[in-house]
Amino acid sequence: MSNHLLSLLIWLPIIGAIPVLLAGAGRPGLARWLALLVAVATFAASLALLPGYDATTGTMQLAESFSWIPSLGINYSLAVDGISVALIILTTFTQILVIVGAWEVIQNKPHQYMAAMLVLEGCMVGVFCATDALLFYVFFEAMLIPMFVIIGIWGGPRRVYATLKFFIYTFFGSIFMLIGLIYLYHKTGGSFALADMAKVPLTLTEQSWLFFAFLLGFAIKVPMVPVHTWLPDAHVEAPTGGSVVLAAVMLKIGGYGFLRFSLPIVPDASEHFAWLIILLSLIAVCYIGYVALVQGDMKKLVAYSSIAHMGFVTLGIFIAFMLVREANNPDAARLGMQGAMVQMISHGFISGAMFSCIGVLYDRLHSRQIKDYGGVINVMPVFAPFYVLFAMANSGLPGTSGFVGEFMVILASFSANPWIALFAAFTLIIGAAYTLWMVKRVLWGDITNPHVKELTDVNGREIFMLSAFAAGVLVFGIWPEPLVHLMDASVARIVEQLAISKV
Repeated sequence: MSNHLLSLLIWLPIIGAIPVLLAGAGRPGLARWLALLVAVATFAASLALLPGYDATTGTMQLAESFSWIPSLGINYSLAVDGISVALIILTTFTQILVIVGAWEVIQNKPHQYMAAMLVLEGCMVGVFCATDALLFYVFFEAMLIPMFVIIGIWGGPRRVYATLKFFIYTFFGSIFMLIGLIYLYHKTGGSFALADMAKVPLTLTEQSWLFFAFLLGFAIKVPMVPVHTWLPDAHVEAPTGGSVVLAAVMLKIGGYGFLRFSLPIVPDASEHFAWLIILLSLIAVCYIGYVALVQGDMKKLVAYSSIAHMGFVTLGIFIAFMLVREANNPDAARLGMQGAMVQMISHGFISGAMFSCIGVLYDRLHSRQIKDYGGVINVMPVFAPFYVLFAMANSGLPGTSGFVGEFMVILASFSANPWIALFAAFTLIIGAAYTLWMVKRVLWGDITNPHVKELTDVNGREIFMLSAFAAGVLVFGIWPEPLVHLMDASVARIVEQLAISKV
């Protein structure tokens, strides 16, 4: 079985979406249970990656390859390393919670919603497995379609604007990436394999053009300042499940793309322009924190905080270049890169949880405005501790997973340049400010809005969903070792590659 495990993980949810669709609008209960069954089966299969993957070597494993379009040298080739395994399990785990979370909330065409979510899951897993650049590109683009549908049909009042903006931004970036891939295809003499592309010698000029082609595609996904403006709109208009998947998994694909494309294929240009990425990351961390502070809409606030937290991912990845090539300190580089990876996984749990919490409130009061709440703890005493826990994690409290990745990146950036560390650490202040101020205005105080008095506390289904997120946040906050071990050898291999120049 293990030789086709990755294909199973991609196609099980995509093919599983067909019976969910066929269940039809007339049998919503059947559609929901089928979708849950498929999601749980996919999660169970993804756990088989852990015994099947040898984390001590960090190489690409569990490989499969079939000739797909032989005339163009395009292969359906899959393999995973530790970073992919962690991201795949995050994806399959989140998907169960999204389906449970949408159980009673989505009343309009639930079978189509569930099917779109499952197709999206398969495409996202495909991105994390693909070792052929064109296959990666196909999955990278294909996941836009279900997301487009999810926001466009089940979204809020301005959903069409948000969907188009999301689509145009992302598609615009990936067109340049495709041009870069076609150029590399000619340089390799007709191969789309990422391993071949990583070996091609390129001049600094060629690398610089390719670097910016990849940067556009991935920076829009992350999103990095200044191409981040689609994200708050998409988040605010998306249904809760769409927001959770967008924040928890789709944003990670940008960071993952840097690791798979920018670092191995254009290492010298990546080093040459590392200062630019570090600068943009620090702007994201500091400036976007202030933007989040003034938001009156809870979803917008968490969306901006996502941009700030993803700034740590890009910071950790590109700090590694300064450390390897200028400071000659590969250990600190590993720490920074490792921190960026832990931050990706951790942010998946935290942002997914924050959006789920906002979804729970929105389902009851149909408002996302902070001013409409206040005193919620008086009527929702079980919900409140979850909300506070995730808020603390969002602020980077030690003991939660939010602390681990950020701390590793700040430590590594201190080795590169204390000034960078100073600006990076500023997030701990501003992050606490906007998150805790939101909690203060939503949960504490007296009830001012009569509608808040009528709120009902979370039910069993919602408690299950929030508890699962809470488990992820706490386990990796208190005991990050298994996650670090899973990814460590892969990170070490990437850091070794950084030292090798192509020019």
